[in-house]
Amino acid sequence: MTGKTYYRIFDTDGGPCGIAWTAAGVLRFQLPGDDAATTRRLLLRHLPEAEAAEPSPAVAEAIEGVRRYFAGEPADFSEVPLDLAGQSDFFRAIYDAARRVHWGETTTYGTLARDLGAGPEMAREVGQAMAKNPVALIIPCHRVLAAGGKVGGFSAPGGASSKLKMLALEGISFTPPEPAQS
Repeated sequence: MTGKTYYRIFDTDGGPCGIAWTAAGVLRFQLPGDDAATTRRLLLRHLPEAEAAEPSPAVAEAIEGVRRYFAGEPADFSEVPLDLAGQSDFFRAIYDAARRVHWGETTTYGTLARDLGAGPEMAREVGQAMAKNPVALIIPCHRVLAAGGKVGGFSAPGGASSKLKMLALEGISFTPPEPAQS
């Protein structure tokens, strides 16, 4: 973490979200909670020193992207500056790879591991990195699935059902197809 930490709670069509940043970039993002107070509490749980502030231009742009996202419009967060100073080099490499999975696309833990030159046995570590992702959505961990295209876990409020809702916003469905009419 670099210097002072700031945060902002803001409304989206999906509910109130929170974002925290330093001069280096975004270091935490909170997916929608039930209400602004819950979102603030979850966001600040690891950042007690953070101060409410007007966002920098880069953070304001990220907030607008989040609003578009929860309105069901494509949003690209791959250029949002991040402050991942507290993360291991391996987790940062996993997060970089996950950021290349774009709107409407999915991948698997095993595929990300392979993309990093690691064997399939590292899929579990990829899953652990996704579970500990401090900036969910901006690093699109919801687009990373378990083997066989199964949804897998999701550590954000609402768990896997939140992951399914986010994927549905992107046009990705896990409902079985309608039976063909004969």
